[in-house]
This record gives sequence, C-alpha cells and structure tokens, in this order.
Amino acid sequence: MNNLAIVHRSQGRYEEAEILYKRALTGREKRLGPEHPDTLQTMNNLAVVYDLQGRHSEAEMLYGQALVGKEKVLGPEHPDTLQTVNNLAIAYDLQGRFSDAETLFQRALAGNEKVLGLEHPDTLQTVGNLANIYHSQGRYEEAETLHERSLAGYEAMLGPEHPDTLRIVRRLVKLFIDQG
Repeated sequence: MNNLAIVHRSQGRYEEAEILYKRALTGREKRLGPEHPDTLQTMNNLAVVYDLQGRHSEAEMLYGQALVGKEKVLGPEHPDTLQTVNNLAIAYDLQGRFSDAETLFQRALAGNEKVLGLEHPDTLQTVGNLANIYHSQGRYEEAETLHERSLAGYEAMLGPEHPDTLRIVRRLVKLFIDQG
C-alpha cells in the first residue's frame, strides 16, 4: 500500500496518495507498533504529501512526530532521521520560517557529511536547500558558495546535462539575477 502511495505521489495524485498512506500508517501502527521504522517512514511520507498539498502545519506536526520516533529508534545521525530533519526544514521554509529551517538544514548537513560523505546525493540536496535559505535571507555570498559546491558535486556525479544538475544551474542564475 505504501509503495502504491509513492507511485500516486510521484504522479501528482496527492489525494489518492494521502488515502493510501493513511491506510498504510494505520495498518503499520497496529501490526508493527507506532515506533517501528516502517511506521515512522510512512508517517514521514504522509507529511510529504501534506507539504505538496500546501498543508504545511499538518506536515510539520507529522514530521515532528516522525523525527522524535526516528531519533529514539534509529538515533539522531541515522540517514532516515536526517532525511526527516531535512523534510521538517523544508516545511519551515515553505512557511517562511527561515531561521528555523536554517537551523535544521545545518543539522542535516552536518549529519549527512559525517555519515554519508561530502558527495552523497542526500548531502548535496541539503547543501542546495541551505543555499536556498541563504538566498531567501539575502545572504548571497553564502548561497553562491553552497550552490557552487552543489553544482560541482552534481556535475561530477550525474554530468553537466542531467536535470538535477541543470536545476542547480537555474538556482545559480536566479541568484545572479537577484544580485544584479
């Protein structure tokens, strides 16, 4: 059920994904318990759908619950925990809570660098997310440094023409335009 919800989510069918995630969450809570990693991941996935629907406070609440559970069960530096930290930061960013988002992105980045390495895709994604926060705050030099780091990593990993690499190029262009 969770996997089918992922498919619906990737197709932009958020209402269907929400229904399936809720069913999967209820089933996993009953069968596996509320603190099982699979239960917590389904909670995180449902929160992603809420964010995609613009329901950021609901997403924030679920991310918070999932984060507490993952920290307890998996530890604060587990990659799944760090992904939820990153997701909660995104929810804060979408609500304009840049200071809160920055704090969590910095935590996720430090953890990802330590656990996954400097060039891991999750690390590079968090680098880009933190750069976006700096950009939103008008901290252009810091944003540029991080975007360039992210771009170099994506180019090395995926090549210069990959859509993820080009997304970083677009972010840099927007940053340069905003700087005049």
